[in-house]
Amino acid sequence: MSGRNREHVFLSLGGNLGDPARAMGAALRLIDADAECTVAAVSSLYRTPPWGKLDQPDFLNSAAEILTSLPPRAFLDLCLEAERRLKRERRERWGPRLIDIDILLFGTRRVHEPGLEVPHPRMADRAFVLVPLAEIAPDVAWDGVALSQRIEAIDTSGIERMPGGRDWWRQ
Repeated sequence: MSGRNREHVFLSLGGNLGDPARAMGAALRLIDADAECTVAAVSSLYRTPPWGKLDQPDFLNSAAEILTSLPPRAFLDLCLEAERRLKRERRERWGPRLIDIDILLFGTRRVHEPGLEVPHPRMADRAFVLVPLAEIAPDVAWDGVALSQRIEAIDTSGIERMPGGRDWWRQ
């Protein structure tokens, strides 16, 4: 990694088609292979009920902490390229997918650009995002509210931590 300052970036990963654990692991390995990025932590896998569009299979979700010296737009491009390489097709909002990667937090930055909003504007409403994030970053806070407070305010029923620990992505 270059000598530039590295920022802590938190990602949400998910999928419910094909082998989502394999796709998420491949995406993390692609990101980790970039000279400007290092995967610092990855949560366990969680089976979660669908959100938004309910008539579809359950999802597998995870969260990851990445250290990067890339600027936000370049990091987003890296994530989108990983999705493309894994054959992600964007057909319907909140619909089934092989892989989905969302940037949740990028250090303490606030970014409002076309196609990129950080902090992620809907993450506080999504248990499938917050529960895995709490496993790897329990002390994280944004907009003055701790993650623990945010989790208390939402319904986490139906979320199941899968066996296998946190090294699942390296396989």
